[in-house]
Amino acid sequence: MSKIAIITTEKGTMKANLFTEDAPGTVANFEKLSNSGFYNNLNFHRVLENFVIQGGCPNGIGNGGPGYNIKCELTGGNQYHDRGVLSMAHAGRDTGGSQFFICHSRDNTAHLDRNHTCFGKVIEGLDIIDEIRQGDKIVSIEVVEA
Repeated sequence: MSKIAIITTEKGTMKANLFTEDAPGTVANFEKLSNSGFYNNLNFHRVLENFVIQGGCPNGIGNGGPGYNIKCELTGGNQYHDRGVLSMAHAGRDTGGSQFFICHSRDNTAHLDRNHTCFGKVIEGLDIIDEIRQGDKIVSIEVVEA
């Protein structure tokens, strides 16, 4: 069964296909956090031009999470960081939780392949990635069946 994340931000809405087969645990965690309202009104605390936009820290500065860690899922076929890819941020293997990033492009992301779990890709609203600035809010994220 395929799932879509609807990521509503101050700058507009993005829709992303989630990689339920390649990263089932990561997708399940993201869905649980999203649909419980965890991401509502959190900010994008890290925005690096031509690299990533990152959010999901409850503290708003990149040092927080949900209170637990999830395992990296790095063996699936979609572990390639390209424009629009959603991936888990972490402080080392198997330390991710709620922080995620979306890639601006492939230019500076090859080193992330099979080191950070790719769990989705933006299919609508790709231009929103370029509009996001540090401090912009995630209004809400909802995961639905496609």
